[in-house]
Amino acid sequence: MLYRLSAPLRTGLVTILLGSLSACATLPASGPTAGEIKRRVNSSGNTIGFRIADITAPVLAEIEAKADVVDRAAPTLAGLAAEGRNDVVGPGDVLGIGIFEVGVSLFGTSGGGEVGQGFDSGARNVTFPAIVVDRQGGISLPYIGRLQVAGRTPPEIQDMIVRGLRGKSQSPQAVVAVRSNLSGTVYVGGDVRKPGRFELTLQRERLLDAIALGGGAANSSEDTLVRFNRGSQTVEERLGRIRAGAADDLVLIPGDRIELIKRPRSFIVLGATTRVSQVAFETGDLSLAEAVARAGGPQDERADPSAVFLFRYDPMAQSDARAQPVIYRLNMMEPASYFLAQKFAIRDKDVIYIANAAANRPTKMVSIINQLFTPFVTARVLTQKN
Repeated sequence: MLYRLSAPLRTGLVTILLGSLSACATLPASGPTAGEIKRRVNSSGNTIGFRIADITAPVLAEIEAKADVVDRAAPTLAGLAAEGRNDVVGPGDVLGIGIFEVGVSLFGTSGGGEVGQGFDSGARNVTFPAIVVDRQGGISLPYIGRLQVAGRTPPEIQDMIVRGLRGKSQSPQAVVAVRSNLSGTVYVGGDVRKPGRFELTLQRERLLDAIALGGGAANSSEDTLVRFNRGSQTVEERLGRIRAGAADDLVLIPGDRIELIKRPRSFIVLGATTRVSQVAFETGDLSLAEAVARAGGPQDERADPSAVFLFRYDPMAQSDARAQPVIYRLNMMEPASYFLAQKFAIRDKDVIYIANAAANRPTKMVSIINQLFTPFVTARVLTQKN
């Protein structure tokens, strides 16, 4: 059955319809359409100078080449490699010193020394178990006086003691051992399970050895940044990129400081997708295809699959600190795009935007108009029945 509306009612509905169609652009949306983004490139509103580049094989090759140049120019831990010694004494170290004599003795009594037990009764010895190297790098011993021992090995300090006793003692000998090696330590802190100071040995420990001594990273290696300080230089690098025994796995020297920092990499997904979210990488490398899949992909009823945009700042040149804003477009209606998306590497803090389909707003408007018409039609039906 057809129902006819009165002339005034028809006029009013037509007015509402025309006004509604002109208001399509003001309807709520999760973001701009592909056409609106393109129009903004050459508009006066593009104050930051962004550009749009379709993801093609030549563009992908250009991106990879530029990324390779930037990666090579970035400082790495290998640049801090230096030779150092951890077998020498320094300020704060605690030394154990034993002195042995034969015949006329300056120290101790016959066979009474801690180290000399079991020796011939004609030998004399005395042990100084805790001699601290002072701030200036020296120690003081009876009958010898002050010795500057900083930067010396235990055997060299033994020779210094023997030379100091010559002419005062008969056939003196000395044994020097490092009881506490404070100067030959490295510091491991931050997001490790057991932060602290660790002594280096003659085995020449490396960076990953020190992290292991600290109980390992508290978070995954991909989410952990290593901040390494050597002297006045500091370099940061992802723990997940450091391989055992490689150049970045530095041989440690006294005074090195290692700090582990939790800094997960992530990308942001906006627009016509299943959910708007910030997504963690969780792996070493991530492609655009994997990123779109993790976001749930374009939403069938809302998205324009030919307009998947990636927003990022690209470095303009190796020596240029500035960065150029670029919008890369992936057309998922083209089969070749799926192969390119597998090679397009996502970077930390990239923004992926899946554009709304251009038909979304008219569809919403039709829905609104239907809601406006429904009460009138219902009223008309009820009137006819009565």
